Amino acid sequence: MTERDSERIAGAARRAALAQGQQRAESVKAQRLIDEFVASARQRGLAPEPLRARLPGGAEVKTDKSGWYLRQDRSVAIGEGGEYYVLIVPGGLAERLRGARLTGSPPPLVVGRGGPDGESGDLAEFLHRRLDQG
Repeated sequence: MTERDSERIAGAARRAALAQGQQRAESVKAQRLIDEFVASARQRGLAPEPLRARLPGGAEVKTDKSGWYLRQDRSVAIGEGGEYYVLIVPGGLAERLRGARLTGSPPPLVVGRGGPDGESGDLAEFLHRRLDQG
């Protein structure tokens, strides 16, 4: 390995560490927004509903969680405990029969980043819109 190769590897490692740090900081800010949303939803009497997920083939399945959908296509939701769920899950026949178990993801400040307009946007906007819908 040459010195130049070592420098490239070290540079790549630094960039990856910076990106991870930025992602963690973004998730902390997003979680604060979500926690405020959950408190406001409860205060307004917005009842959480059973969440459903979609398998890659398009089939809809029940899940083990309840919460509030954020997107019209019901692909993102906030759980009762403030978890952020992406509701497209891997699975097959077993999940169709018994349902899917959801695992929360680190929340982003931008929902659907890189997606088409109307499908992506600031998390805060999605949360406010959901509260306004009642």
